[in-house]
Amino acid sequence: MRVTVSRKAHFNAAHRLYRKDWTFEQNDVVFGKCNNPNFHGHNYELIVSVTGKINPETGYVMDIKDLSDLIFEEIEKPFDHKNLNLDVPEFENLNPTAENIVVVIWNKIRKRIKPEFDLEVVLYETPRNFVTYNGK
Repeated sequence: MRVTVSRKAHFNAAHRLYRKDWTFEQNDVVFGKCNNPNFHGHNYELIVSVTGKINPETGYVMDIKDLSDLIFEEIEKPFDHKNLNLDVPEFENLNPTAENIVVVIWNKIRKRIKPEFDLEVVLYETPRNFVTYNGK
C-alpha cells in the first residue's frame, strides 16, 4: 500500500521574465508586463507531496517535520524575499518562469528524498495559475 503525504509552504519573490539574447521589444511581445525591467513579485504557494509505503514501525511514509525542515532549508530560506533573477544562482542563466521554478524546486528536494519515494511539486504563482512537476 502506497500513501501520499503533502506539506504546504510559501515564499515571496520577485522576478523578471526575459531572455538576455533577445531585444527588449521581442521580450515584450512574448512576456508582456512580466518583462518589466524593474521586476515584479508573487506570493508563491507550494505543495510538496511524497508517495511511498507506510513504515510499519512508525506508521509514517515520511516524518512531516522532516519534510517541513527540508522545504524550509532547500526552498523557503534561499528563495523567500529574494529576486530570483539576481539572488538565486539556479536562475542566473535560466528564465524564472513558473515552469522552470517548479523543476528547480523539484530537483532541490528530490536529492533529499529517498529514491523509493515518488515526489510531486505543485507551485502556485497566483491563486489561479499553477504548475505541477513529478520528474517525468
